[in-house]
Amino acid sequence: MLPHQFFKMLSDETRLRCLILIAREERVSVGELCVALEQSQPKISRHLAILRQSGVLLDQRDGQWVYYVVNSELPGWMRKVIAGLTASNCLKAEYQQDIANYQVAKLVSK
Repeated sequence: MLPHQFFKMLSDETRLRCLILIAREERVSVGELCVALEQSQPKISRHLAILRQSGVLLDQRDGQWVYYVVNSELPGWMRKVIAGLTASNCLKAEYQQDIANYQVAKLVSK
């Protein structure tokens, strides 16, 4: 994937929020993302499909659940961009509610 394709894909805020949360938490289910981002399952699934088809995310089945992880085989420049987004203090503040909602979803799913 070329840089302009990668950044165009991440220009959608829902996809960006999904990627940041998955990269931060390392493994996230569709249901957890729906709660965290306060979005419907079809909408989240559609965005995850785009990220998966591009090779940025991988899906892992665990029983009845499907979890998403960042592809460890991504080129170094992509991994650096994702790590930078995840580490960004201003984005943590911007998406703090996503993190809080995710933590609630994790507690409920246990």
